[in-house]
Amino acid sequence: MEEEMKTDAVLEEHVETMDDYAAELEASFKRVREGDTITGTVIRVTEDQVFLDLKYYAEGIINKEDLSSDPEYNPLLEIHMGDEITATVIKTDDGEGNILLSRKLQNDQAAWEKLKTMMEERTIIKVKVAEVVKGGVVVHLEGIRGFIPASKLAAEYVENLEEFSGKTIDVTVITADEENRKLVLSGKEPALLKQKEETSRKIAKCQAGAVMEGTVDTIKDYGAFINLENGLSGLLHISQISNQRIKHPGAVLKEGQTVKVKIISTADNKISLSMKAVEADEEEAEEIFDYKEEGSAFTGLSGLLKGLKF
Repeated sequence: MEEEMKTDAVLEEHVETMDDYAAELEASFKRVREGDTITGTVIRVTEDQVFLDLKYYAEGIINKEDLSSDPEYNPLLEIHMGDEITATVIKTDDGEGNILLSRKLQNDQAAWEKLKTMMEERTIIKVKVAEVVKGGVVVHLEGIRGFIPASKLAAEYVENLEEFSGKTIDVTVITADEENRKLVLSGKEPALLKQKEETSRKIAKCQAGAVMEGTVDTIKDYGAFINLENGLSGLLHISQISNQRIKHPGAVLKEGQTVKVKIISTADNKISLSMKAVEADEEEAEEIFDYKEEGSAFTGLSGLLKGLKF
């Protein structure tokens, strides 16, 4: 008798109610339309497709081309069982009773918003060159296909684009036009910024008063730009070329000429040079040398004995 009561109690505990089918009932009344955004749980992943449990009478399928715009995207590496994916319905029936979805459409909206923020903030990000095309290279950023013109690829114009094939570079977003799906990037901005930072570090190591050799690069009416031996460039103003007044730097200098200059200032990360300061230092050194020579002769033995009477 006691055993029968226990059995009855167990049966009562497993009596199913409408609440047990609440989720299924809700799903049966739910109507999915094209353009809807729905979320499902990944139940299977292949090289070409991802299958989702939508809590609906039909499963959701996302084809590889609808997952990402990146041709190197691999579902098996990027997506796992149990992941939740939000996607857009592109077909309510793929011909086999499944709902066809696109995560790319859903992701694109968020991606373009992110790209616009990157453009406004001039964020520097790394991208890998996927393809070399006429006039530039193709990359993918946030799943969106982007273009870098040859003129914007590096600090200087790149003649051989193939050198950048497969290379990872720093870029900034300069155009993010969602309506026309136009994404243009620049590797030039980060490259120039890096050059500027390196130059600033080098200039910080330069000390006013240092003397070094350099080569005359270009001559202007107001002076000449000198390429220094440390890789930096400085301005030799016309007033600092000679102690004598000259009408034009070309009267004394010519491009390619090697000169000795003194750093007189590094204010505002600009190197100011002087030739006449070097000349003045050399003249002062000669005067000191002559003075020492004369002084040593005067204080020699003959000088000490001079004037003494024996």
